[in-house]
Amino acid sequence: MSIQTPGVFSPSGYSCISLPGVRTLNSKYFLEKDMYMKIALASDHRGYELKKRIASVLTQMGYTVMDFGTMNGNESVDYPDFGIKAARAVSTNQCDRGILICGTGIGMSLIANKVKGVRAAVCHNLYTVEMSRRHNDSNMLCIGADIVDEELLEQKIKLWLETPFDGGRHARRVEKIMNIENGRHS
Repeated sequence: MSIQTPGVFSPSGYSCISLPGVRTLNSKYFLEKDMYMKIALASDHRGYELKKRIASVLTQMGYTVMDFGTMNGNESVDYPDFGIKAARAVSTNQCDRGILICGTGIGMSLIANKVKGVRAAVCHNLYTVEMSRRHNDSNMLCIGADIVDEELLEQKIKLWLETPFDGGRHARRVEKIMNIENGRHS
């Protein structure tokens, strides 16, 4: 039986289905917590080509990609229409993390950070990528297609996905941000 879900790709190129706590992939069963993270991916027209490249990199690295558009880089589109879908997927735990691409990354970060539970960071170098995870527990990475360093792209993505949150004093700070987001601040 073959189940096809538009825009969902597994490391092997096959579509996957999710069951509570178990993901089916090529007739093998994996516990979601132990295996592949599902990554939300979205772009506007300016980020479309880079998004395709990032999707390929992610699947080669063993991640499952859920593409929220745009599906065409030839016509001008509005980044909020696609960024909000990916941000909601991360916020609702449909996806574990997300990567958003527009011209500078700034517009996508603005829309993503409007969604409760999202901590989107625009990162331009390896240091900001690492610190966005270690100190801010970012769950969305925003990249500028017009300014990305192509030579470091794969390294940035790998670093962002593999860097743990340090917790400790940083957890207290992230909790304060979440409290403000929830209307509880002093």
